[in-house]
Parts: sequence; C-alpha cells; structure tokens
Amino acid sequence: MNLQYKSFYWSLGTTSFRTKNFNKKIEQQLALLRDFWLLKENVGKNWNGNDEIQTAYYDFLHEVGFIYGNANNKPKDAREKTSGLVSLGLIDDNRRLTEVGKQLLNISERNDFSVDNPLGIPADSFIYLKQLLKTSVKVDTERVRPFIVTIYLITKLGGLSHEEFTYILPLSIDRRSTLDTVENIKALRNNATSIDEIMLARLMARDNYKIALKYFLKVPIVTADVIATVGINRKSRQYDKAYFPIYTALHKFYFGKETSAVDEIVPAIKRLTNTGKLWQRYIFGNNDLAKIKRNPSECLQPNNFDDADTEEKFRRLFFATMHVIKAKRSLEDYFDLNRRYMKTSDIILFSDEKVSLDIVPRHYFAPICDRLLDIAFDNSALLQENCRLEDIAAFLRPNENVILDGINQEFALNLNSLKDASEILDRQRYIRLNHLIDSKFTDEQILNLLTLISDRADDEIQKLVTDNADIPTIFEYVLGILWYKISDRQGKILDYMKLSLDVDLLPKTHAAGGEADIVYEYPKSAVYPAHSLLLEATLSDRTNQRRMEMEPVSRHLGNHILRTRNLNSYCVFATNELNINVVSDFRGRKNQRYYDTNNDNNFIEGMKIIPLQIEDLKNIIKNQLRYEKLYKIFEAAFQSELAPREWRNVCIAQILVGPFVGPQQKKSLFLPEKM
Repeated sequence: MNLQYKSFYWSLGTTSFRTKNFNKKIEQQLALLRDFWLLKENVGKNWNGNDEIQTAYYDFLHEVGFIYGNANNKPKDAREKTSGLVSLGLIDDNRRLTEVGKQLLNISERNDFSVDNPLGIPADSFIYLKQLLKTSVKVDTERVRPFIVTIYLITKLGGLSHEEFTYILPLSIDRRSTLDTVENIKALRNNATSIDEIMLARLMARDNYKIALKYFLKVPIVTADVIATVGINRKSRQYDKAYFPIYTALHKFYFGKETSAVDEIVPAIKRLTNTGKLWQRYIFGNNDLAKIKRNPSECLQPNNFDDADTEEKFRRLFFATMHVIKAKRSLEDYFDLNRRYMKTSDIILFSDEKVSLDIVPRHYFAPICDRLLDIAFDNSALLQENCRLEDIAAFLRPNENVILDGINQEFALNLNSLKDASEILDRQRYIRLNHLIDSKFTDEQILNLLTLISDRADDEIQKLVTDNADIPTIFEYVLGILWYKISDRQGKILDYMKLSLDVDLLPKTHAAGGEADIVYEYPKSAVYPAHSLLLEATLSDRTNQRRMEMEPVSRHLGNHILRTRNLNSYCVFATNELNINVVSDFRGRKNQRYYDTNNDNNFIEGMKIIPLQIEDLKNIIKNQLRYEKLYKIFEAAFQSELAPREWRNVCIAQILVGPFVGPQQKKSLFLPEKM
C-alpha cells in the first residue's frame, strides 16, 4: 500500500529560513541581492534553473561575511537563504527585488522607522503587516492566508493561549475548519475536550489517515514495514520504522501484560530522535530520564493504553498516539517560525503564554473580524506591490473614528482623536514594560545577563532576551533597563532608548543600525540640576575601543551640549573591558574645548565622561545604588585631579565596590591594555 502524505496544517516560511536577527537578516539580504545583480558578470542572468548563478550568489554571501562554512550543495543553500523573502513578496521568483522589497530596503537604509500610519506601528512593521495580510500558502489542495486566519481567531476568541496558537491554529486551513477551530477552542476552555482530541479529529477527517487506519486494523501481523506504511511519513517511509520497537514494547506491556517489558520501553523511546521526548512525557510524565531508567515502573503515568484490552483497541490507540505526537512535534517546530514572521508586523503580543493584539490593532480589526474570512482563503495579486491596506480589501481601510470608539469603550474615556489617545496608549506600554521588568529583568536576572554578556555567551543571552537582536544591541537594551531601575523607574525610558523595540518591548536590530546613545533626561532635583545623561554601550575589545569609541563618544556628547546648551549634561560609557588610552582620552576631555565644526566661535569648555566596566554595573546592582547616589559619585570623580589610571580605580571602580566589602577585596578592577 502506498499512502501519500498530504499536508494538513499551514506554516509561514520554511525551517530553512529560520534565522536569528530576523529583521536585520532580511534587510541585509535585500541589499545584498540588489548589489549582486548589479555586478557586471550577473547582469541579464536568470536565477531559476541556473545552478551556476545560485552558486555565485552563495559565494557572494560568503565573501561579504553574511554566511560562514562551506555548504555541500551551494545552489540549494542559496535557494533556502532567499526562500523566505519570496514567500513574503519582497523578491520575485527570479530573486529580484519587488516594488515592496525596494521600499523596505529604502526604509532600512534611511534608518527611518518612524510611525507613519493610523495603526501606530513603525514604517517597516507597517510594510510587513500588509505583506502578511497578502501572503498565502498552499495546504494540500487548499489556499490559506495564515496571518488573516490568526487575526480572525485572536479577535473572535479574545486571544489564544500558547498551546492553542501552536497546535490548533495552524489546522485552520479553510473556512469550515476555521469556524470549527472557534468551537473547538471554546470547548477546550470549558474542559469539554483536549488538544489531543481536537488534533486527532482533524487528522481522522482526512482520507489518507482513514485508509491507513483501516489497513492497520486488518493486517494480520504488525511488522516494521507495516508501521512504516501507516506512518505516512512526509520524507521517507524508512524513517517510521523506528516506531516498531516502541509498538512492540507497548504491546507487550499494556496488552500482553508482560510487566518485564517496561524495561524495553525506554530504549525504544530513545530510538525516536524526533518525537522521543513527547513519547517519554506521554508514558512517564515529567520525570527525568535518569529517574525513569532507575525505576521505570514507578514513573509510569496513567494513559489511554491502560484501557487497551483488545488487539483492535490497542492498534487504534497506537495509531492515534503515534500520529498526534508526530503532528505535535511538527507543529512545535513551526511555532517559532510562525511567531517570527508574525512579530515583524508589531501588532501581535506574545507574552505570559498568551497571544493577543495590541490596543490599536485590536480595535482596528474587531469591527471587521467576520469580513476577514472573505479574503482568508485565496491568493492576492498584490503580493509584490507596495499597496495601501484598502487595496488589499476595501473593508481594510482604517477608520480612526471606529478605532477611537473602541479605545474609549475599553478604557471608559471620551477622547476626540487618536492623537488624544496617545497618553493612555503610552501608559499601557509602561504597564507592560514594568511587568516585563518584574518577570524577565529582576536584579538577579540582569546580573546573570551582564555575566553572560561579559563572557559572550551569545546563544544563552539571545535565549533569555530575544534572538531578533544582536548582542551589542541587547547590551545597550539591558543597560537602558538597568538605568531605568536605578532611576526608580522615573522618566520615559522607551523614548530615551534610541533602539527599535518590537511590540513586546524587546529590542530588534536593523541592518543600518541606529544611534548608539541612550539619552536619559533628568529634571532638576535637590541633588542635581536638570541635565541629560548620554549612556553609550559598546562591546568592542580594548584595542578597537581607541578606534571605534574615543571620537564618537566625545562627538555625541559635544554635539548634544552644543545643541541643548545644557553644560550640566554628561556621558557614561559602559563596556566589557576598558582600554587605558580610552580612559585617558575621556579624562582629558575635562580640560579640552569642543568646537562646532560649522562655527569655530561656538564651543564648550570641557566635558564629563565617566567610563564604566560591566563589573562596575554589577556592583551598582549588588549595592542597590540609585541615581542620586551615583550622580554624587560621578561628580566627585569628575572633580578629582588624579591621573587617569588611578582616577578610574580610586574614584569610580573601588567606590562602586561599596563599603560592605573588606579591604583585601578592594583591588583594582581595571584591566591594563594588552601589549
């Protein structure tokens, strides 16, 4: 019997285009593709069916440092690197930039992501939103627009849980199944069904699974080949032969009542490299593998196999369990990809195990929710065009009055314009920010992150914060959050950080990069005058600090003071390890003039730049120092006449260690420059 696999769920993109720094990588590749096709040797050549040009593009990516290593199949790798851009309509099948791709690249290269739309999202996010609304994928014989289905279900159900988003949402591949999903999730929330039952019902509604089960129940003897047949593997039947040992072990133990067969279950599960953990959880619960190996009988959890009192019932249960677990594993794999694509729109919140819409998008989509299904299951002819929302569908034209009515109703207000709503929207962002800090950026967590940043444990850092930003950007973000806490969460830190933040208020890196400064504004207090504090963060090594930071840091501060004429403003420079000549240069700025390059008669006398290392930041946290105290420490250090090396050690580093540390530990925290 030759049972063919047929897709039964959707996903955005492919796992071959699941990359960290997603926004940045897309923008970089758009620029690289433009430059690649401008090379004289590539002009007039085609991409499709041309292994030579695809190899050339792979080599080009390698030469410019976009990729590393050496792929065994360069054309395939080149196709995979660009496939996600095709699916989003940013490039065409021939890998040329489309109209909308050029517009996105233009925004990136101008480094202008400002809000320019009624939904209040950055300019690049607005492009992604429109592209996602147009993007469709084929599922078996159906065509579906995943993002529209997602918006519909979030709106209809008031949000989705993590499990609902992962396992049930992608099964909505046509109008009927999408409407069924609404009822399924309502039943799930009322404890009238389960995730597994919903998934199994969707699978068994498909002809190939019905035929496979019928065959499985009739075959006299179950062999590895039989399991391979009814597994309906997408890639190769041979992969599913690995399920035969688990079938045999479970059959002996649950149906044959051979208690000793429990010892065969664990090694059988270990052979299932892709789904083994899910099988382990199903049979043994959340017990760790070491405990299970020691005494598997004690770790057994109640499951459906306990009721397998006939051969037919056992086979039905095994068939159902195998396919539900396989489907779950696939959907888990695509969860991250779907989230990654959808987050580019900056309208969907992924927080606290819940998926929901931000305030303005929520009230934009709510009145047109049912209309979404009118366009959810067809192609859009406008995928590659930089069109308006109303060009995608007339009902998508934003109506600010309708959005405002929704906001007024939600917050019991009587505002007259969306501009008037900015205060309540801003307040809600800070509520979410403070909740994020309380859950994800406690003092202990920031200390851990600073240690990881110092050690450049990049993978672990991105796992804890976000993988849509590079480590220098994350360091700057963590510094901003730290300073917000130091300042008792006073001030508009979301404005002060010159970073792009996603809708979940986590950082994202763009190809062009942004300003390196965090400009913290302090009003006059009993301790200090009104002033700006420029926070500059870098992870450049000590040698490169001289080249990369000495001039930009003083230039940023000098130009800021020239522009604002506030001579009380100063800069804190934070890095991993300080270079002695960088410290000396910053210290020397105390007695140097800084001139306006366009007007020699416009200058300032001296600048205050305080250099800190990550270790100093950690001591600030450990000693619970607040900004009023730090201001006094930094001002006293600025007034000192000590030479640069002694000055930083005595007036800054050792002071920040604090009075609770013994003298024997008050050693120099300065790391001298390597010779």
